[in-house]
Amino acid sequence: MNFELSEEIEELRKVVRKFILEEVEPVAMEIEEKNEIPAHIMEMTKELGLFGLSIPEEYGGLGLDMVGKCAIYEEIGKTHNGYTTLIGAHTGIGSVGIVELGNDEQKKKYLPKMASGEWIGAFALTEPSAGSNAANLKTTAVKKGEKYIINGSKHYITNAVDAHVFTVMAVTDPEKGAKGITSFIVEKDFPGFKLGKVEDKMGLRGSHSAELFFEDMEVPAENVLGEEGLGYVNALKILANGRAGLAARNLGSCEKLLDHSIKYALEREQFGKPIFEQQAVQHMIADMATEIEVLRSITYRVAWMTDQNQRVVKDASIAKLFGSEVYNRVADLAIQVHGGIGYIKEYPIERYYRDARITTIYEGTSQIQKNIIAAELKRQYT
Repeated sequence: MNFELSEEIEELRKVVRKFILEEVEPVAMEIEEKNEIPAHIMEMTKELGLFGLSIPEEYGGLGLDMVGKCAIYEEIGKTHNGYTTLIGAHTGIGSVGIVELGNDEQKKKYLPKMASGEWIGAFALTEPSAGSNAANLKTTAVKKGEKYIINGSKHYITNAVDAHVFTVMAVTDPEKGAKGITSFIVEKDFPGFKLGKVEDKMGLRGSHSAELFFEDMEVPAENVLGEEGLGYVNALKILANGRAGLAARNLGSCEKLLDHSIKYALEREQFGKPIFEQQAVQHMIADMATEIEVLRSITYRVAWMTDQNQRVVKDASIAKLFGSEVYNRVADLAIQVHGGIGYIKEYPIERYYRDARITTIYEGTSQIQKNIIAAELKRQYT
């Protein structure tokens, strides 16, 4: 396995690191307070091409492989997680389906505008009765002539407020269960599309999640993504593809927390010396660093496997599971190292602590990842 990054990726990584440090970090508190990504940050993100990480160059994107994409995600993860999530959801599950499963016409129509950031992407699978059990979808799609009429709802959809293009899963054949689900490319201005309640979340300020309602929504037949009836399979592929990327974003956030913790421990004095000299603090920092390095190895190994077109269902779930659990443990230790100041909203540690919590839930809970890992192991042994 070779995780060495090309000169091109290393150069892009430096540019992104500089952008995150000098442009995004100074407005992190503004994002938190206003629950909005500043317009100038969005424009600079477009100029850097960060909306096109996953999209091939022929459609205006950067066309990065998974290892390269994880290197950039790692840098993006080192700032406000609301911004990180908006970019990650778009370049991950929001656009990967069209890149991997779309036909030529669909790619030509949607990918250039998604690569430029003119159109933001979102992935609409979760429903009130279909979260972890994605096969329990209630949203239906009935073909009438050259259109499908979709009725139903989705909730907790990341990027819902900002997105123009949605990958929507709906039931086309109720008699076939999971094999009767189909993927559709849906635009927000299709007749019958309605944006519902915008959720007020614990964290991820600046990343907007909302309900979607489809009331006799008309979708052209040419907007079926992939083959009819393979929507559930497509959803699993799209989610698996994004899990290494999510682990990389978590890795970046963990690295930032370790950086904050070491600097604080070296500056903060108690009993006449920096608290870094206290063995208890050293052990917490060592635990953080150890988990981070293990996460780094797992993340880039799965990314490499993805680029080699290997089956990564189990390994991607391991990366997602471990990455989200490590992020929560590292955030908890960072609070402990900082003491009372870590609990104050004025400082970033508290924000990371809240933002970390969702990572064990969205894009498949930790428990679902364990189910997938166990199922894959059973598959290998039987």
